[in-house]
Amino acid sequence: MTAETSQTLDRGLRVLKLLADTDHGLTVTELSNRLGVNRTVVYRLLATLEQHALVRRDLGGRARVGLGVLRLGRQVHPLVREAALPALRSLAEDIGATAHLTLVDGTEALAVAVVEPTWTDYHVAYRPGFRHPLDRGAAGRAILAARLGTLIEPGYTLTHGELEAGASGAAAPLVGITGLEGSVGVVMLADAVPERVGPRVVDAAREVADALR
Repeated sequence: MTAETSQTLDRGLRVLKLLADTDHGLTVTELSNRLGVNRTVVYRLLATLEQHALVRRDLGGRARVGLGVLRLGRQVHPLVREAALPALRSLAEDIGATAHLTLVDGTEALAVAVVEPTWTDYHVAYRPGFRHPLDRGAAGRAILAARLGTLIEPGYTLTHGELEAGASGAAAPLVGITGLEGSVGVVMLADAVPERVGPRVVDAAREVADALR
């Protein structure tokens, strides 16, 4: 800690990070041990975070992340979109197909950024806010493959006709970003995705991931 930082705020943020990394919550004692502070300090931190709905405690006393983080999370999408746009523009212009960044939202895949090519005679219309199941479409399948550890070389997923008749897609997951599941992909009107598209999508996903770190 430096003289310019707040020890209490630092501890509160560490509590949120610890809770975000567990599915079953943590007790006051567990948090006390992991933070290296006494239980009284943890009680005060949790009480403050509960007032802002950032933390909730179940009947067993285990603390979990609260629904208040969703309000903060809604502001994340514009920041992520802005960071991803340069790589998506380059991808769309290079491939001549609609490029998109898709993130997990609950049990669905949500397109948060879309860039259409400027020089093609026609391309697939794909709008930010479009949702689809994670197990349909290249974007969702790439995310699931990364989550389940089943993604193999060459590192991208291909689909045809799963979301729109006659459209093919290629997508590669974002890798190495804690707390964020997503993919970068393209969708085109074609019976099959050209061979060079997959590796180019992987490169774009890597560029977006680097921009978000």
